[in-house]
Amino acid sequence: MIQKRIGRLNDRRIGATHSRVSRVKVSEAQPQHTLPPWRTGRLSGIPVATLAVFGAAVALVLLSPVSAFAAIGAGFQASPAGAEDLTIGAAIILGLVEGLTEYLPVSSTGHLLVTNAILGIGQTEETERALDTYAICIQAGAIAAVFVLYRQRVAQMFDGLLGRSDDGRRVLIGVIAAFVPTAIIGLALVNTVRERLFGVPPVAAAWLIGGVAILALTRSGLLKRAGSELAEITVRQAVLIGLAQALALWPGTSRSLITIVAGVVVGLSLGAAVEFSFLLGLATLGAATVVTAAQDGSQLIDLFGWTAPLIGMAVAFVSALASIRWMVSWLQERGLDIFGWYRIVIGIAAIVALGAGWL
Repeated sequence: MIQKRIGRLNDRRIGATHSRVSRVKVSEAQPQHTLPPWRTGRLSGIPVATLAVFGAAVALVLLSPVSAFAAIGAGFQASPAGAEDLTIGAAIILGLVEGLTEYLPVSSTGHLLVTNAILGIGQTEETERALDTYAICIQAGAIAAVFVLYRQRVAQMFDGLLGRSDDGRRVLIGVIAAFVPTAIIGLALVNTVRERLFGVPPVAAAWLIGGVAILALTRSGLLKRAGSELAEITVRQAVLIGLAQALALWPGTSRSLITIVAGVVVGLSLGAAVEFSFLLGLATLGAATVVTAAQDGSQLIDLFGWTAPLIGMAVAFVSALASIRWMVSWLQERGLDIFGWYRIVIGIAAIVALGAGWL
């Protein structure tokens, strides 16, 4: 069932802030180590003990049959199936997972699907499809968070559309130029991807490979090199980022990871690449949300009503605000290493869970 759900979710998503948060510049200072990280007891400035506890908590959530998520969800569960599949508690948990992971380079799709499996919801084909629709539609909360935090940049892009801002026009053209190739490639490859890549093993593999890639890139110094500001983005750079974004068709890859790395590779600074990834998400995620809501929104409301979905969307909005603020703040002085280690931990956990028959 979880493999089918991965298929449908990734089938729909081809795959976002500029107020005071966007003015923060990512430090380019290289940390100095006189001893190897494992000798100092820290990795990327993070105590090894902290990483160990963090990893253990993730493994517990993913691997334990009686996990913390399941326990919380059970407390809100009114009945095992039907319209009660999406209880208030489950809606809150899924909204929290969506908001926290959507813009981080860790793949929100994989997290949502594993959380669904742990909660044990979506036991019929009808409710399973409605939950897939819910997982897409609550992106609206995360998208709204980007509008709030990056409202000045969005307003500048609107001024660019009206011919009142050259910088805004360049950013707007860049977002459009990046979105178009992603949409074309996604439509062309969707059936092939569905047939060959849908399942937990590809997700686990993507988590592991992405984690190793992040660690390799941070150690190479590529992500710390100087680059151009977002207002200087060219159509060529944007198109290349959009082509790279299509790699996120592979489930578990992470649209944010691909677009951030691609942005730096084509010459943007890390801060500009992160911001462009958020703004591009407005188009990519927004299109997926609108199309999904138009096609299957009525079924979602018929089965689950309005209350639970709206609560989940509100939770996604609040948690995305916190997640985006934290990520930008974190990158002021630190790098992406923590996300690399996190992906490796959950990738290994997913493989162990598969071997144990838990997923």
